[in-house]
Amino acid sequence: MNCTITPEEDSRQKHWVRNFFRPVFLSAFFLTPLSAAEPAAIVTKTPGLVAFWDFVKREPDGAKRFTAHVPAGAKTDYPLDAANYIRDYWGAGREATYADFPSLGRGPFGNAIRIVKETDPDFRPFLHVPRSRLHDTPLDIKGAGNSVTVVVWAIRESGNHALAGIWHEGTDLKQQETASIAKIERGQRQYALFAGLNKMGAACGHVSENGASSFLNKYALHKSNSAAQSPEVPADSPADVLDKSWQCFAMTFDHEKDELTGWLNGVSGDRWLDHPKNDRLISSAYNAYMQGHFAKLPGKQDGEDETFPKDQYYNPPEAEPLSVKVLRESTDERIEMREHRFTKIEVTLRDGKEVARDLVALRLNPWWYPHDLYTPKDAQSGGPFTIGRVIHSSRSVGFTGWIGGVAAFDRALSAEELDKLAQIR
Repeated sequence: MNCTITPEEDSRQKHWVRNFFRPVFLSAFFLTPLSAAEPAAIVTKTPGLVAFWDFVKREPDGAKRFTAHVPAGAKTDYPLDAANYIRDYWGAGREATYADFPSLGRGPFGNAIRIVKETDPDFRPFLHVPRSRLHDTPLDIKGAGNSVTVVVWAIRESGNHALAGIWHEGTDLKQQETASIAKIERGQRQYALFAGLNKMGAACGHVSENGASSFLNKYALHKSNSAAQSPEVPADSPADVLDKSWQCFAMTFDHEKDELTGWLNGVSGDRWLDHPKNDRLISSAYNAYMQGHFAKLPGKQDGEDETFPKDQYYNPPEAEPLSVKVLRESTDERIEMREHRFTKIEVTLRDGKEVARDLVALRLNPWWYPHDLYTPKDAQSGGPFTIGRVIHSSRSVGFTGWIGGVAAFDRALSAEELDKLAQIR
């Protein structure tokens, strides 16, 4: 009888033996040393999976790069290359190798890689699938009628930037960091999961319809933030601390609902931004809302910009309010607060007719997104799928910590499915 086990099985066996008696939220039948591959199977059996990197599965020969679990019959298993995007775009810094991503030797699926808090400003390594190897494959989720889910199991040491996705922010922004850039490219954003962005440690879904910016801002601003936020845990913490610190970050874009949602540990939660007019970035979405509203009214309105592009208006559905609260009322004027699914508006009425309105709150989770995902015209105008970092002009360190698994699906997973994946810690 042949009792030989593969390195993947051995790694998972050791992980689950070590953690057999550790309290977790999994059902008892998951916690047996003989079912070491069960957590990975939960992911691979979830409908819609296109790629799942557990950082255990590798190429059998050659460079032995990390590869993804993919559906039967898939033409590629998306091996990950190491790269330093500063070297690629600025011509500075050293090359990156797999040695720059220390392995933990355990994790939700048996191993994890570390995204290090780099001190060299010319060194920003990530793992990636080059565009040439993913263009028009199932991982290249884009275009009309398509939804997406990205799930990342991670321990966040610091930072709020990218975890995984197709999100080349572009290197064409005019700022101090790009003064010496050697390779300028327009943004090639499609979809990605971030560790918070404007809400540090939240699960932040980010999508783009044009690969570039939103609402005349220089940045892409279609993003959602889970209500909960992950803690910071030093990456060199003792093993028992790390084992208890795994977080399940996720984002979903549901094209049928036009909703982009962030999920942390299987929970989305409601998140609103009050006074969006005063926010450094979301004020651009506020302006897009008001310009869309002004455009519906006869004549030119105070504050209306007739040159504002119509495809950048931001006017979520407001057919029937969920609630109406009277703020002030006199004999000839009534001011109401109307709450809709994605907006809260203050409306001024005179003789029962609306004479003014203002957007006073905007929903960040879920975020209304009425577009398709960006479709690059060819491989040269599309970005890579990256893990740990994305290509961007500011060159910041970004997220640091441990990543124990990355999965992408070509559908919006349900709350129940995400909760099941979140139980894997």
